[in-house]
Amino acid sequence: MKLVINNLTKTYKNGVKAIDDLSIEIGTGMFGLLGPNGAGKSSLMRTIATLQEPDSGSISFGDIDVLEDKMALRKLLGYLPQSFGVYPKMSAEALLDYFATLKGVSSKEDRQKLVKEVLEITNLYEVRKKYVAGYSGGMKQRFGIAQLLLNNPKLIIVDEPTAGLDPAERNRFLNVLREVGTNCTVIFSTHIVEDVKELCNELAILNGGRILKHSTPQEATKEIEGKIWTKVIERDELDGQEAMYNILSSSYNQDNTLNIRVYSEEKPSREFVPATPQLDDVYFIALKSDEPAVAE
Repeated sequence: MKLVINNLTKTYKNGVKAIDDLSIEIGTGMFGLLGPNGAGKSSLMRTIATLQEPDSGSISFGDIDVLEDKMALRKLLGYLPQSFGVYPKMSAEALLDYFATLKGVSSKEDRQKLVKEVLEITNLYEVRKKYVAGYSGGMKQRFGIAQLLLNNPKLIIVDEPTAGLDPAERNRFLNVLREVGTNCTVIFSTHIVEDVKELCNELAILNGGRILKHSTPQEATKEIEGKIWTKVIERDELDGQEAMYNILSSSYNQDNTLNIRVYSEEKPSREFVPATPQLDDVYFIALKSDEPAVAE
């Protein structure tokens, strides 16, 4: 099933245009929605999830007109917001059983089977008797995935799910998402480029409520082959270099010098050497190309 968004617009009462005439099609698999904080990612996620109304535009998922038939979408939707509240004095097993009841699974036997299945998928079965309040951040996020899987969703939306997770928890969480994202549409909203690079077969870069780029990680990096250059500079040279070149990023070396990465069609000067393009470069190029529009 394909998610189709046409000319979607949302302006809040304070005048902020969070979604700006946005159109995109998203098919089956892992889709990364990449953008800085304040880019409009959460506004778009909430609108797709029928939690807020847009000012104009249309959303369809398969043959469902989402804005006209919200309940039809909600039956197929799994949603994990940025902060997922839980009941403190219940075990994961009991809480999932309760959620399954709310989602209409009336048979106790069916609920037990379903709860066991989602606990195993999310690697929480061994800690199913523990209170969810005592879970680590990564375990709580995996519990969030467990609860949204209870209705076998065809569309899954996860909003900034790895923010605040340590590297081991992040890897476990991404592995779970990778497993559930093979036969449904998963929209993965994040500002962490690494998440998209590891996980998603398609991506869009969003800023100012607009899509700046829609591609695959492989195609996007291939487009800038031969156009990324790097050189080592002293720290106090950075301001001068920024005035001369289109610097995408800089990183420290052990001797406190800086590696700068520059986007240029041709070799900027003889000190530069070619660099292998990375998805981070694609991201920074898209954001830099949008800077004049943002400043207006």
